[in-house]
Amino acid sequence: MRVLVTDARSYDRRALLAANEQFQHELVFVETRLEPATASIAAGFPVVCPFVNDRLDRRVLEQLAAGGTKLIALRSAGYNHVDLEAARRWEMRVIRVPEYSPYAVAEHAVALLLALNRKIHRAIHRVREGNFSLEGLVGWDIHGKTCGIVGTGRIGAAFARIMRGFGCRLMAYDVQPRVELVEQLAMSYQPLEEIYQQADIISLHVPLTPETHHMIDDRALRMMKPSVFLINTSRGGLVDTRALIAALKEGRLAGAALDVYEEEEHYFFRDFSDHIIHDDVLARLLTFPNVVITAHQGFLTHEALDNIARTTLAGITCFERGEELPHELTAAGRH
Repeated sequence: MRVLVTDARSYDRRALLAANEQFQHELVFVETRLEPATASIAAGFPVVCPFVNDRLDRRVLEQLAAGGTKLIALRSAGYNHVDLEAARRWEMRVIRVPEYSPYAVAEHAVALLLALNRKIHRAIHRVREGNFSLEGLVGWDIHGKTCGIVGTGRIGAAFARIMRGFGCRLMAYDVQPRVELVEQLAMSYQPLEEIYQQADIISLHVPLTPETHHMIDDRALRMMKPSVFLINTSRGGLVDTRALIAALKEGRLAGAALDVYEEEEHYFFRDFSDHIIHDDVLARLLTFPNVVITAHQGFLTHEALDNIARTTLAGITCFERGEELPHELTAAGRH
């Protein structure tokens, strides 16, 4: 089956081509992202395989449908960038990758926390410039701290297990609490307000929905301890970035580590090292010494990429054969 893989990078090609030795689809790779001005490139492709920063709104989906696209095969778990109502209107199926490697994202969240707490990012730059002073690099023992985990799905649970290994007291919030985690990790489920008020570390592991959009807003930030570390490896829209900047400026937050950003589609996965960053909010975030930002790389391990490739191509094969798609692959499934 002819498949257009958009926003494709070298690591996408490697993983998909290796997995495709089993499935034998016709894969065409482009670095272009889907948006109204570029959607015409998909004409003639029955399957389009986008990534998280492709824009799949009503205008784009209308063009895809006119060009003959019948299946949107997302290389991601999240699908908040897809207008599902429009997809249904034009009878396009939407599938996703519900699980690729919870360990990849959970471990990256921990890496961000460690870098933020021990100021690794600042220490590396100092040493490279011949500055071996330790002034300003004092961190905290993570052992014994209270860790608030917002969302205890696969990734949140993996993060909880790692933090339990550090000797943290675990608090969690989820609309569907998991009894086994309470028993295994001595974790307690609490209302969000309790987590905001008590936690020394808060890590976000929930999908972006209308209910979770800007869940970390000015009100939530004002509940938190001034010594708290905020970690977000889920979706940028969970955090009101302007409110976060205000809290950082006023010293109401010890630091933030972000792998995602609200307006990341304009910058992430691209090289802007020779260009001016025109997003004033992102530019301001980059000035804080107590902020660590990575460009949505939490998923970026060999294991995760291979799982994404195999799951995506298997879903396309099911569609091609007219077989019923597994419920967990459809964009209506919970993730």
